[in-house]
Amino acid sequence: MKNAKPVSNSKNILVLNNKNFKTATKKGVLLVDFWAAWCGPCKIIAPTLNEIADTQNDFRVAKVNVDHNQQLAQRYNVRNIPTMLIFRDGKEAGRIVGVKTKRAILKEMEAVLAS
Repeated sequence: MKNAKPVSNSKNILVLNNKNFKTATKKGVLLVDFWAAWCGPCKIIAPTLNEIADTQNDFRVAKVNVDHNQQLAQRYNVRNIPTMLIFRDGKEAGRIVGVKTKRAILKEMEAVLAS
């Protein structure tokens, strides 16, 4: 895992930081992946998130590097990575911790979209 190559992000994935996070999560539904470059499980889930970002129109996908944005990780109590937070109109509406299948992630997203 240590030598695993980093996976490049889809052009449809937003890269968030302390400055643009609030604006990006303010409106609509957004799946935010909290990750780190050294995290093996984060590298495993990356292609799945890229695929979701490239095929979904009902919500957006974003990433937050926890090493560069520790304040955000602390604010949202992210203790393990990968952790994916689901935001709806600026409020946390769901949380997915660990590597999950595309189907499991989409099921969580569908529940938020339906509420």
